[in-house]
Formats: sequence, C-alpha cells, structure tokens
Amino acid sequence: MEQQPPTKPVGYWLNRTDAALTRYLDGMLAADGLTRLGWQVLNVIADDPEATDAEVLAVLTANGEATELAGTVESLVTGGWAARPAPGRLALTDEGRARFARVAVRAGAFRKRVTAGVPDEEYRIAVAVLERIAHNAEAAADAAGYAGGRR
Repeated sequence: MEQQPPTKPVGYWLNRTDAALTRYLDGMLAADGLTRLGWQVLNVIADDPEATDAEVLAVLTANGEATELAGTVESLVTGGWAARPAPGRLALTDEGRARFARVAVRAGAFRKRVTAGVPDEEYRIAVAVLERIAHNAEAAADAAGYAGGRR
C-alpha cells in the first residue's frame, strides 16, 4: 500500500506544535509566576551550576530574542528563583531549587501526556529529523547571506 504524503507541510506542524506547547506551558506555569521561556531558562541554570548569562543566551537563542531572554533571567532573579553568585553567573537559590523540583513533577507529567502513543524510537527519529532540517535551513540562510537571528 502506498503511503500518502502529509496533508500539511512541516512548517505548519512545527508552528502548530510550538503554539500548543507554549499555550499549555504558559497556562500551567502561570500560578508559579513562570512562562515557558522562564522554565527553559531555569532548566539551563539547573543543569549547570556554573551557568552564565552568555550560556543561557547560547543555549536558548532559538527560543527567544536576547532582550527577552535577559528580561526573563532578571525576572527569575527578582522572583527568588535564581541568584547571581558572581557577575554574569547564575545559580538556583535554595527556594528556587525546591520550587523547580515541584514544577518539574508537573512538567514531567505534561511531557508524558503530549508524547502519549509515540514510541521512544519514533520520538528520537522525529527529533533527529527536525534537527537536520533546522541545520539545513540555517546553513541555507547563512550561505544566502540573509540577516537575522536564529529565533
């Protein structure tokens, strides 16, 4: 049996998926004073006890503009989630670690919900394919000299 092509192009599904993930996460995290981008920043800080503003920007450059990321970092510091142990450095506060752990439980349940029915191998393949498409598109834009960030 011949497989039918998708009814919508990859860009449609990328945009629709991103919008749905953001809508749900922003709603789920609002009670904690967080957004999806804030949650992503916290994950970078939690993963690296030596995290810097530059690292957050490098890791999340595709997730937000530099000014948006800087504002999010400052809101996390102001909100008690993170602190600056040295200039340009970031670390979770004790309170931030405890709050992060509580939110992580809900985030984990959300990940299970949105990947329900998707076998691990298919998930890995989907991510690998999207990664290749992103690299190809970035290389094409760079080669053509098109300006702009990688947002």
